[in-house]
Amino acid sequence: MYLFTSESVSEGHPDKVADRISDAILDDFLRQDPASHVACETFVSTGLVVVGGEVTSHDAYVDIQKIARDTIRKIGYTKGEYCFSCDSCGVISTLHEQSADIAQGVNRKKKEEQGAGDQGMMFGYACNETTEYMPLPLTLAHITLMELAKIRREENSPMPYLRPDAKCQYTIEYSDDHTPFRVHTLVLSTQHDENVDQTRIKADVEKILIPRVKARLSKKNAALFRKGMILHVNPTGKFVIGGPHGDTGLTGRKVIVDTYGGRGAHGGGAFSGKDPSKVDRSAAYAARHIAKNMVAAGVADEMLVQISYAIGVARPVSIFVNTYGTSHVKATDGEIAEAVNRIFDLRPAAIIEKFGLTNPIYEPTAAYGHMGRDPYKETVTLIRDGRKVRRSVQFFGWELLDSVDKCRAAFKD
Repeated sequence: MYLFTSESVSEGHPDKVADRISDAILDDFLRQDPASHVACETFVSTGLVVVGGEVTSHDAYVDIQKIARDTIRKIGYTKGEYCFSCDSCGVISTLHEQSADIAQGVNRKKKEEQGAGDQGMMFGYACNETTEYMPLPLTLAHITLMELAKIRREENSPMPYLRPDAKCQYTIEYSDDHTPFRVHTLVLSTQHDENVDQTRIKADVEKILIPRVKARLSKKNAALFRKGMILHVNPTGKFVIGGPHGDTGLTGRKVIVDTYGGRGAHGGGAFSGKDPSKVDRSAAYAARHIAKNMVAAGVADEMLVQISYAIGVARPVSIFVNTYGTSHVKATDGEIAEAVNRIFDLRPAAIIEKFGLTNPIYEPTAAYGHMGRDPYKETVTLIRDGRKVRRSVQFFGWELLDSVDKCRAAFKD
């Protein structure tokens, strides 16, 4: 037996507030100009939002103040007592134009020859522990905080004292064959109103929150909540001061929460606020798509995919696959990597086109993970040639299992 732990943070966590503002600004640029190049960073603290970074856009005008305040309002920071409120915080923008040196490496006369926006390596991971093909401890942490946010927003909420900031951590006990055996420990810290009894909060977590979490799981994984599970709720004894007033927030500071909870690997590049020409984001989505479809196709029970790029060069420098000894096909991991190169077009322009990454789809990714989410379509309003148009847009397209047949076909005897 061994233990493995992952954590998630809520949309009201200061780093996630920063991520969401950055992605909301990116979305508004792309809504008006799909060719916008954006690298937007946000800093939040007591009563203050600072937006910086680089933007090149020919047709878009984005009201940074309005976007920031609207985003903060949606998260739930609407009261002066939080010391960070959508209506009273200061908003400063220092956005400037993107470097021409980078632009000349990315822009090409032929769209398909578009170069990578930077050098670096990106990772994708999948396993069969959950229906989402994600590691169990991270999935549980995300679901727990999603349900907590739903409870907070409910009319006549059964937990009316909840505030936006929260963190959740699950420790799973695994058998030696890497099968989840039980939930060993759950740690939940949730911001709350003043003068709320901590014993009430813990009781509500046990009686209200955990049953909602279990209801979203498969029977097999719900059964892992066994008697004897260790539960820590607000272990410091109090969590009234939170959000950007309790701690500064920065875009891109929760990359492990955004990806696989410490499983697999991470190349180091953040996602939020970056347009898809930045392969830190787009290629990480592509690598996840590959790993998920390969595992769903039965190629392996677990897979890590690495893709690396040189700035200004369209095709990957390298592709690496690790199946951790769980492969079910007559091919080495190196041969699987060669098959990945044949099956998937990993040039930035091809990735962008496949997943519709020039659409305004990014704000929903800013909390509860970029990977393992349910893909869906939604009609959005775009500005094209000075006119408003309504179009159906794919969200979380990299989570679609639309390449399973190709993956299976590649390894037929």
